[in-house]
Amino acid sequence: MDAIILAAGKGTRLRPYTETTPKPLLAVQGRPILDWIIGALPPVGRLVVVVNYLADQIERYLAGQTHVRDWATVRQVEPRGTGDALMSCRGVVTSDRVMVLNGDDLIGRADLAQLAAVPMGVLAHPVDTPENYGVLFRKPDGTLNRVVEKPKGLSAPQLANIGGYVFPRAVFDLTLPLSPRNEYEITDAVSQLAERDRFEVVEAGYWLPIGTIEQWQGAQTADVTPAR
Repeated sequence: MDAIILAAGKGTRLRPYTETTPKPLLAVQGRPILDWIIGALPPVGRLVVVVNYLADQIERYLAGQTHVRDWATVRQVEPRGTGDALMSCRGVVTSDRVMVLNGDDLIGRADLAQLAAVPMGVLAHPVDTPENYGVLFRKPDGTLNRVVEKPKGLSAPQLANIGGYVFPRAVFDLTLPLSPRNEYEITDAVSQLAERDRFEVVEAGYWLPIGTIEQWQGAQTADVTPAR
């Protein structure tokens, strides 16, 4: 299995801290966010990091890290969404399966191992504000039925998509539509694959999102033991 980390964003909600440092390299308790993510990965054959904003800094970090020996970067020249970032890795991935993660969340090491054990799946975690997330709806057997982005009127809690996936290599054969945001969405790949076969919903026990200044500051004193 290979791993792809999506790290091309500008981190606008973390300005001014991201004006000179890319969000994945902001420190949490002395370690870059990206270092936490890579360090928690299960064994992978190749690590691919999608970059754009301040890409040189991320590439310098990768050259010095010791977690994964075989790594590569893919430059997303014109960012067009998470689906576009995924598809840009088509010619770089070498394995028959790929784990895809966001470059700004900490997830438990055990949760990533559990995700790696399924043929294809998505990580989920309960949230109290489902209107702010992609919500996962399951079939009676517990597998994924559909993903609904930011639904209104649902009671809490609901299971949210937290941006961790395992796909078969066949994901790169899909054709993704343009979304209303004029982007290509990785959740459209999830939906297409879930229509064809079992797409597991793996409930994560630990998830620490770091998308805002408040979340980043709170992470400095949070319990990060599960991600070690």
